[in-house]
Amino acid sequence: MPQTLFDLAEGIRHCTACPLWKNRELAIPGEGSSKAKIMFIGEAPGTEEDRHGLPFVGRSGKYLVEMLTLANLHPEDVFTTSCVKCHPPKNRQPTSKELSTCKELWLVKQIELINPEIIVLLGKVALKSLLGDKDLQKLHGKIVTKDGRKYFVTYHPSAGMRFPNIGLLMKKDFMKLSLLINSFPL
Repeated sequence: MPQTLFDLAEGIRHCTACPLWKNRELAIPGEGSSKAKIMFIGEAPGTEEDRHGLPFVGRSGKYLVEMLTLANLHPEDVFTTSCVKCHPPKNRQPTSKELSTCKELWLVKQIELINPEIIVLLGKVALKSLLGDKDLQKLHGKIVTKDGRKYFVTYHPSAGMRFPNIGLLMKKDFMKLSLLINSFPL
């Protein structure tokens, strides 16, 4: 088992455990502090992420940075990653098999190594993958505890950009996240 995030990232870059590797340019392990107290998990890398090898570098990444700023967070102080580490063809949602493969091989180990105080789930796919729940509307803006971990649920930045009402909900969620962070001994 990899002992460091670097070892894990190297394994992710060479992974061929599911068919997503066949169409990727670069696998995207994640980015940020190995000692991050807050971890953000999205759905899957997009086209820009695939080209650059970094998470959240496209338009949704810029939107995420705006939300982080609202919560008084800096990108270098958090860890960002996705449920799957390779860009699905035609920006489709990852299949349940792709999600479970990546979760078992990589995502759970990343969470264990970083050991964040709060894991922020960005969108329905991350919510389903990690908590087994699909009701994003009911859970957004709330903390859910599972297996001793605290998960904060909100919408994916791409939805916040596309739909003004979701963008407003995200802003409220991130302001709430800021208050939660200040109440925890991070």
